[in-house]
Amino acid sequence: MGNSILTLLVIQTIFFNYYYYIPIQASFVGVNIGTDVSNLLSPSELVSFLQFQKITQIRIYDANSEILTALSHSNISVIITVPNNQLLAIASSNTTAATWIYRNVVAYYPQTLISAISVGDEVLTTVPSSAPLILPAIQSLYNALVASNLHRHVGISTPHAASIILEPFPPSQAYFNQTLLPYILPLLRFLSRTGSPLMMNLYPYYVFVERKGVIPVDNALFKPLTPDKEMVDPNTLLHYENVLDAMVDAAYFSMKNLNVTDVVVLVTESGWPSKGNAKEEPYATKDNADTYNSNLIKHVFDSSGTPLHPEITSSVYIYELFNEDLKYPQVSEANWGLFHGNTTPAYLLHVSGIGSFMANDTTNQTYCIAMDGFDSKTLQAALDWACGPGEANCSEIQPGQSCYQPNNVKNHASYAFDSYFQIQAKTPGSCDFKGVAMITTTDPSHGSCIFPGSKKVITKTKQMVNSTKSISAGDKLRIRTFSSFKISVVNNILHIFLAVCFPTLLLVI
Repeated sequence: MGNSILTLLVIQTIFFNYYYYIPIQASFVGVNIGTDVSNLLSPSELVSFLQFQKITQIRIYDANSEILTALSHSNISVIITVPNNQLLAIASSNTTAATWIYRNVVAYYPQTLISAISVGDEVLTTVPSSAPLILPAIQSLYNALVASNLHRHVGISTPHAASIILEPFPPSQAYFNQTLLPYILPLLRFLSRTGSPLMMNLYPYYVFVERKGVIPVDNALFKPLTPDKEMVDPNTLLHYENVLDAMVDAAYFSMKNLNVTDVVVLVTESGWPSKGNAKEEPYATKDNADTYNSNLIKHVFDSSGTPLHPEITSSVYIYELFNEDLKYPQVSEANWGLFHGNTTPAYLLHVSGIGSFMANDTTNQTYCIAMDGFDSKTLQAALDWACGPGEANCSEIQPGQSCYQPNNVKNHASYAFDSYFQIQAKTPGSCDFKGVAMITTTDPSHGSCIFPGSKKVITKTKQMVNSTKSISAGDKLRIRTFSSFKISVVNNILHIFLAVCFPTLLLVI
């Protein structure tokens, strides 16, 4: 009987591992870096900026040699990309694939930490005619990695749009588009065999926009929900507090339907636009972008997984690092970035308390200043509001005060804007002033003019307090010295008096 139970346990363990095993890796948050940016940072400046922001995982949309060189010894891991227009050449020739690996991986690794290769991007949905090329291209590149003994260090896969999965909710009923199965199933088998992830570009923003009225915006934004507002899968009774988890589980269920249960989902793109056409894209706002990305980052670092796989938390690459201001025609297309091209934050993430990721946080020094390019009349109107109804402290920009010079409206407006920004505790929307203000991490203080948000204010205050303490200590020292002097004089006088009047007593003493 005991042997039977033991045998049953062994069989159960094997069954579980075979059907439900998914390799567990430490989850992280990375960023995508697009290049449709005017005045894009140089590669060396970009790497310095990434290091300053504590960003250690990035994805680029090509294999830019200058960026890969600049990343050398930076401890920043990068996913490089084979553009869609190179798939045919690589899929058709093993030599071309080997050359690509040599030029773009072997030449830089391990000094540059190339974590994976993204072969194409959303090919099945954006360039369906190239669908037959995906797996041959991936296999040729993988064989070249094996030949270079890098296949255990550099992953390989291809990102997909969420639309390859039909009926994503409830997740348990999700399935891959049947017309794409001739390409998806062989790909999944390859990913399973090589331990590679299923790369998915998942945007709750688009799900919400397309199903507005069905999915509450709070579900899309990771906002805390009461149990009655959570999405419940009627087949599994799993509760979904946010749309992204439902999308990830829809991918897992879709793979499970094809008997693939050991491939991890890697979210290669996710984000929320901070600006859009007011009529057509009303939910593309700074507040919503801040809420989504801040909560997304916290969700990943909480390592809480999904309702289906609480033991597995998908890593996520936020789309994107910079606003790609050269994109069009929709306003939102140019406003997915965490930062503007000049590295000033597009908005402030609220991610304090989750570790060192992203210095772009309200816990760090940030200031609100007037933007360039606006006329004096517009700035003056904003300045008047800040110093009037806004109740900013504008005393330091009055004649004769420390921030009066340089005497121009931009300088005065910057000081007033920052005062209001700090008084409002840097809340979202408090640095706007009808679009003439922006947030910066560079301290605008100059000379004796110290801006309200500056660390110098704290330092100056501390110095004054310490100075006061020093003076008090000095006074105490002088008092003690003077007291000691007075006691000494009294003792000497008493000693003389005793010597004259009571010489015998003094000898006894």
